[in-house]
Amino acid sequence: MHALIIRGGTLVDGTGAPAFTADVAVDRGQIVAVGRDLGRAHRTLDADGLLVTPGFVDVHTHYDGQATWDETLEPSSGHGVTTVVMGNCGVGFAPVHAEDRAFLIEVMEGVEEIPGAALDAGLSWVWSSFPDYLDALERQPRSIDVATQVPHCALRCFVMRPERALEDRATPDDVAAMAKLTEQALRAGALGFSTSRTLLHRTRSGDPVPGTHCEPEELLGIATALRDAGHGVFQMISDHMGVEPDLTWMKRIARTTEGPLLFTLGQLPERPEAYRRALAELEVASTEGLDLRAAVPWRPPGVLLGLQATLHPFCRHPSYPRRMTPSDRRNALADPELRERLLRETPATDNPFLLDLLTRFDRMFELEDPPDYEPPPEASVAARARAAGVTPAAYAYERLLDPSVWLYRPFGSYVSGDLSAVREMLDHPYTVASLGDGGAHVGSICDAGVTTYMLSHWVRDRRRGPRLPLEAVVAKQTSQTADLYGLRDRGRIEVGRRADLNLVDLDALHLEAPIAKYDLPGGRRRLAQRAHGYRATIVAGEVIVEDGEHTRARPGRLVRGPRS
Repeated sequence: MHALIIRGGTLVDGTGAPAFTADVAVDRGQIVAVGRDLGRAHRTLDADGLLVTPGFVDVHTHYDGQATWDETLEPSSGHGVTTVVMGNCGVGFAPVHAEDRAFLIEVMEGVEEIPGAALDAGLSWVWSSFPDYLDALERQPRSIDVATQVPHCALRCFVMRPERALEDRATPDDVAAMAKLTEQALRAGALGFSTSRTLLHRTRSGDPVPGTHCEPEELLGIATALRDAGHGVFQMISDHMGVEPDLTWMKRIARTTEGPLLFTLGQLPERPEAYRRALAELEVASTEGLDLRAAVPWRPPGVLLGLQATLHPFCRHPSYPRRMTPSDRRNALADPELRERLLRETPATDNPFLLDLLTRFDRMFELEDPPDYEPPPEASVAARARAAGVTPAAYAYERLLDPSVWLYRPFGSYVSGDLSAVREMLDHPYTVASLGDGGAHVGSICDAGVTTYMLSHWVRDRRRGPRLPLEAVVAKQTSQTADLYGLRDRGRIEVGRRADLNLVDLDALHLEAPIAKYDLPGGRRRLAQRAHGYRATIVAGEVIVEDGEHTRARPGRLVRGPRS
């Protein structure tokens, strides 16, 4: 008599092998048998006509604060994710001195667009050291598993204090102290170390985050902690994306740690072929015995523009009404006089990235239901405005008065007007599916649903180019992400593995249009996107989501260190 049997499903086992039909038996949170005629069970799930996959392992999230108060970790848990890795991009909340807590909130708010008021209301701060933070995570009941990394910003601030951490060069004693604390954290259960070297990441005050311009020797010194602890991914984001002037010291770090170094990669509008150079360097590094990986998203990084979002084409105009409730603002924008004034103005910003984001109507697309994240150029706001005989700004203005309307503005990996570059990167053997950013950018990005998108778009729906094989897509988000972080107890449907599983109706699988919710601490806003088609999501043998609704089961835990 097993605890659970899943009968008659099409198993996509996470290895990349062809799908097959079989039953899965589960006891004590583990898979104990795969085959047919497995006996009886206390509970049986009928998976006839459904895909059965391992639970998805999302290695790029920012639930560092949310994981201390939220039991379900939405939106990720609603998209088949059963394990998340947080502490990415060098930002987090441990280690910390009590008097520096507000500064770390400012860093997280500036980099990841998580409202500081929500963090201030939600964080308990019952920790100082990183091991203390892990203990706090372990005490929180939750639906899915969480794991984390040591964030460079918090580490640097703890050792050097914010004033020095922002600008000063680390002394040898500073580096030694950071390495010691990193090793302590790794031995307590952290899965890696992360840092940020992009000028896009700034504090709420506009300063580059601590560590952005640090010397490579500082990073090399910290890397010795990963070597000495015997495990850990070195995760980073950089404007140079895997090529010089970073490549030489990245290789030195990988050689020092003897483990993976993971950097973010995308296609840039100004250098549309540069990503191929980075992919070629991954292959060269492999021949040198180095484990360099590129983190690639399933769809182009992009923001959602709307009156209910942080950004839209008129949000920086001098006459834009800011201090109003959403409904009052919508009424004000309907006034013809204000409308004409706003349409004559331009954004009051000298930030070239933001200016491009808000004014390139030829790269904005109305996000309909169901959302299309690979829209053709003729569907752009500029093209639709031409067809309607109005200016792009006027077209966007009228559409945005409808509170359900979103404009999707991809800013990378969409140079050719389709996702051919994304497919090329995802298809590479040394890339990792990543950058869902669950828990972050809550007012402008809603990409935690990419695990749903990878199946609905890349396996089933894509029309503007070749699709990707089902088995390869599932492996990319299960065994490959799990193995990268040493979580070898999950990511495959095999006897002895953790019973983290999804039952998916592929024909019914789809994403809803995003919505704005006000359920962060203090009633603060975040964007959410529901999925349909997950008949069940199972963590450690317990059903946590059934037909889109969360159950009361809380089998999730803190994952400490690699798992055999």
